[in-house]
Amino acid sequence: MRQTDFDARGSKIRWTEATGGGPARVYVHGLGSASTVYNAHIAARPELAGRRTLFVDLPGHGISDRPADFGYTLEDHATALAAALDAAQVTGAELVAHSMGGSVAIVLAHRRPELVSRLVLVEANLDPHPSLTAGSSGIAAYEEEDYAENGGHARVLAKVGHPWAATMRLADPRALHRSATGLVHGTTPTMRHMLVGLTVERVYLQGELSGELPGVEGLEAAGVRVVTVPGAGHNIMFDNPAAFAQAVTGTD
Repeated sequence: MRQTDFDARGSKIRWTEATGGGPARVYVHGLGSASTVYNAHIAARPELAGRRTLFVDLPGHGISDRPADFGYTLEDHATALAAALDAAQVTGAELVAHSMGGSVAIVLAHRRPELVSRLVLVEANLDPHPSLTAGSSGIAAYEEEDYAENGGHARVLAKVGHPWAATMRLADPRALHRSATGLVHGTTPTMRHMLVGLTVERVYLQGELSGELPGVEGLEAAGVRVVTVPGAGHNIMFDNPAAFAQAVTGTD
């Protein structure tokens, strides 16, 4: 396990790492998740072996610190992720980023283009104010105190199924609420606007069971390769790991 500071108070962002060749492949988890849990089985596949691989846990999640005075916006998470890559001496990385992590990866690529050579976005949030059925909207619907101190976190854990609850219960409730609120509010410009303006290779994975990706024509017109993964929902890496790995390698 490695770590580095991500704020002025010395709070630590942490990651685990496997040695190998470059460019580095960096896995970034979604809201209430953890990178190793969601991606270690993918990185271990023979077609993905041999690359330097980092599994980064964003602030408030997994093994990283969860300071009470941190904002946990998408921009805050991108700053912390950049700190991890800088400390690991990583540039030109391939980011494989799921859901909220995909949004963070887009912000990172927009702000620090030298850190990113390729984006594989796994049902990344591209627009603010997702539907009320989305996990982030359900969490953000609570006031922070109600979520963190008055039973909201427990009620959400009871509603979400395996495997999300297994990692969500490890996240700090305040960090989770602020992260969800930041995801709902989005960024200025929006994540979608940032994505279409990037020049690195961009792949967007959409699970077949999740329905059609809104605005797909505009993404493809901007050079984003959109791949619909059969038999998969939001957690493509669990639902169809073989197709997921093929998309990461670019052999789908």
